[in-house]
Amino acid sequence: MARIIECVPNFSEGRDRAVIDQITADICKVKGAKLLDVDPGWDTNRTVVTMVGEPEPVLEAAFNAVKKAHELIDMRKHKGAHPRFGACDVCPIIPVSGITMEECVVLAHRLGKRLGEELDFPVYFYEYAATTPERKNLAKVREGEYEALEARLKDPRWKPDAGPAEFRPTKGATAVSAREFLIAYNVNLNTVDKKKANDLALRIREQGYPKRDDKGNLVKDEKGEKIMMPGKFKNCKAIGWYVDDYKRAQISINLTNYKVTSMHHVFDELSERAREAGLRVTGSELVGVVPKQALIEAGIHYLEKQGGCAGQSDAELIKIAIQSLGLSDVAPFRPEEKVIEYLLHEKKGLVDLTVTGFCDLLASDAPAPGGGSVAALCGTMAASLGAMVANLTHGKKGYVKHDDLMNDTAKEAQKRKAEFLSLIDEDTDAFNRMMAAMSAKKKAEKDGTDAEKAKATVEEAEALKNATLVPLKCLERSGALCPLLATVAEKGNANAVSDAGVGAHLVKAAAHAAALNVRININNFSKEDFFRIETRQKMEALLAEAERGADAIIAVVDKKL
Repeated sequence: MARIIECVPNFSEGRDRAVIDQITADICKVKGAKLLDVDPGWDTNRTVVTMVGEPEPVLEAAFNAVKKAHELIDMRKHKGAHPRFGACDVCPIIPVSGITMEECVVLAHRLGKRLGEELDFPVYFYEYAATTPERKNLAKVREGEYEALEARLKDPRWKPDAGPAEFRPTKGATAVSAREFLIAYNVNLNTVDKKKANDLALRIREQGYPKRDDKGNLVKDEKGEKIMMPGKFKNCKAIGWYVDDYKRAQISINLTNYKVTSMHHVFDELSERAREAGLRVTGSELVGVVPKQALIEAGIHYLEKQGGCAGQSDAELIKIAIQSLGLSDVAPFRPEEKVIEYLLHEKKGLVDLTVTGFCDLLASDAPAPGGGSVAALCGTMAASLGAMVANLTHGKKGYVKHDDLMNDTAKEAQKRKAEFLSLIDEDTDAFNRMMAAMSAKKKAEKDGTDAEKAKATVEEAEALKNATLVPLKCLERSGALCPLLATVAEKGNANAVSDAGVGAHLVKAAAHAAALNVRININNFSKEDFFRIETRQKMEALLAEAERGADAIIAVVDKKL
């Protein structure tokens, strides 16, 4: 799985389009960083920019954008409705897929340190990247805004996390963070009454709503302040409003951590509360982009609520999510335009080829793809057959007692399928990297300096190890399919037991094919090399385990047939 992050720098310029365009142009110059959205606001005099991609290009694009902002924006002249203290006010790093929050904290610290040192201005870290508890809250970090920054920098307690503790009048300061992905999500109602929408919003938002007595009067504490009742959901901000374009009221929601509070939980709760209030939720709307996983989880949720088997493909789960959440209620919802991973995807890998195209390439004189990618393909098909048998069992007469087991098995098989699919290209990439490293070493040995020769030797060794470890990973995952296939062979639909057997034979093919690739690659190391000895031992153990597991499944299938 690719490591994808989002970066959302906010610049203190929302009125001069020429300045905004120059800043975003420097983002677009970086290959691998994709500019998704540019949202300027006149009243706030602020532009929110959204970019996504793998970490290194996104960090580079963010640095370039901040640098350009420093050239074009003069904070001494800035006025706007939004709080701010720098030309680039905030710059959060957000995990999207294949990367943890902890890793994003490291990335945020790297970016902040580079900004401070190379651009010579103060940088603070907040939220997950905060270095002290009092700096976690952005409002505290930015307290007093630009106008108070010069005096604040003289206070030792507010020494910047990176860069000089000196006031740079034109630049101000930047706050860099790592935070969760924010989903902007609106739920549609069959009313034009803003107040009714807001009443529902108050009940679900984390901040909650003011307590009232039986007569509807506000209840206050001993200090005369309103007593707030907690709302239903954590990490949820919500307000009701009327949208003239749609001629209806909406509940506008920000989900600041969809892993804690999801779209589908909010949608279900509002549907029930709306019904109790004599209203109806007609659908919902996603503003901006969304991680694929958020829709996958919604699809699983609704399929399981229906009593269906949730071990489906990503495309099917996303279709169920769109239908269940009514995401096309006010405007067509197109996954290719709204899902981050789809926006980033460029069809260039082996997995994007047709079966004919893959086989034609395999049959050509190109050295890759080869047996390693075929091993991963065998694993993909084995996992797919496991999911198929589980789906053919779930909900069928005589097998209902196994529904929960088959649902879990199908979901696990889909996860395994995705892992093997990624290995198809990973193996070919590893082979190509190995060949390039070997070629570079030969060139360095012929014409390079001692330093270049040493570097080429290290890079060749790393590439050779990687080319060995990728098929070893495939071998390990092949054996891990056996418990899954054993489940569907023993308890699955008897009419599909042969498919479980085919899956077991594919496990053996994948395991042996992967092992052959391990063997040929470890031959690049001397017989005494510890890596070669250790890898061979592990390979033999994994192969024997996969053999035993697959043979046991085949025996069960043969007995049933």
